[in-house]
Amino acid sequence: MNSSANKSRTLWLDYLRTFITVLVVAHHSSLAYTTFASFDKNAYINSTNPIVDAKRWIGLDIFENFNDIFFMFLMFFISGLFVFKSIESKGTLVFIKDRAMRLFFPFLIIGTIAMLIAYYPSYYVAHNNWNIIDYIIDFFTTEQWPVGPPWFIWVLFTFNILLSGIYVLLRNSLIKLADKFNSLENRPALFFTLFFILMWVLYVPIAYNIGAGTWTGYGPFDFQLSRILAYFGFFIFGVIVGKSDYINRLFSDKSRIIKQWKYWMLFSILLYTAITINNESAFLYTLVTTNKVSEFSAWMIYYSFYVACCVTSCIAFISIFRLFIKKSNSSWDSLSSNAYLIYLIHYIFIVWGQFLLLEVNLHAAIKFLLVFSFSLFASWVISIALRRVNFIKKYL
Repeated sequence: MNSSANKSRTLWLDYLRTFITVLVVAHHSSLAYTTFASFDKNAYINSTNPIVDAKRWIGLDIFENFNDIFFMFLMFFISGLFVFKSIESKGTLVFIKDRAMRLFFPFLIIGTIAMLIAYYPSYYVAHNNWNIIDYIIDFFTTEQWPVGPPWFIWVLFTFNILLSGIYVLLRNSLIKLADKFNSLENRPALFFTLFFILMWVLYVPIAYNIGAGTWTGYGPFDFQLSRILAYFGFFIFGVIVGKSDYINRLFSDKSRIIKQWKYWMLFSILLYTAITINNESAFLYTLVTTNKVSEFSAWMIYYSFYVACCVTSCIAFISIFRLFIKKSNSSWDSLSSNAYLIYLIHYIFIVWGQFLLLEVNLHAAIKFLLVFSFSLFASWVISIALRRVNFIKKYL
């Protein structure tokens, strides 16, 4: 990009994607200190986190649960924005090769090495044993090759390959849909409704029938079964929006969708507050047990609030970053350039940081801040060092 104007058009998206990466680091840093954390010594992969501390704080439950509602959905949406133009500029075969080099091989190689280093303390906590051979055997057998945070990368790679495979068949339809989305710039209610229906249809029936937290997979190819269609829906939605003139129309700073950021954030907070109050008070559960509401109706109410919170949160953060990110910042530029590698390796520092603080008598919130700060800084510094290698810098 040669002009500052062009830079400003993508700067907010770069920073938004980077912000989500930082949220991912914070999210994983909090999981050792939530009130619902549990550790399974027989197979630590079944634990809520590789390390579980005796220090807990409900404030981190609220923080972690809010992230979980929206941030990976938004990451898939953002990832989809660039796919259509990338296929058209590179061609399908070159695009697939590029995706394999940038996504699949880093996931399989760097992801596996990073997880082998990251989960070592978990093995020790479970077995009181530092024997590295025993650990590696357990890692690939009992734990079945834990994927950790890089699950997102292989799933994103699969979505890219699926789209490239049907690109020729869907191209004209996607272009027509993209053109229609340009007309929604001043129709925020309709945009929200379409977004809401998309997620509701692809998420709620599956979550209701198999459970909202159900995972499946083989070896490192693990994924959240209850969300996989919704993730793909957000990705395709991003692909369609990415083909439109979203910078100057749908997500322009003059679009009503963007200008109403305060309402999106307000609704997001209100919806999440309602969800949190229900979770803490078991309000809907009480209505079910007293036969005032059927179990099915209670679930539909809950999931509808959940979906609405996800969608409003996604739109809120898109709006805030689009409206307020106007100038670049050197620190954010560096963080943005290194965000992908940070995502790949941050779990090492999180798990080891949580392990080293296990016996330290500090409040859970302080431990969280220490782990988060250490993990972000360490993975950032190492990423900068690794990206001095031209081959790594080219793809990561």
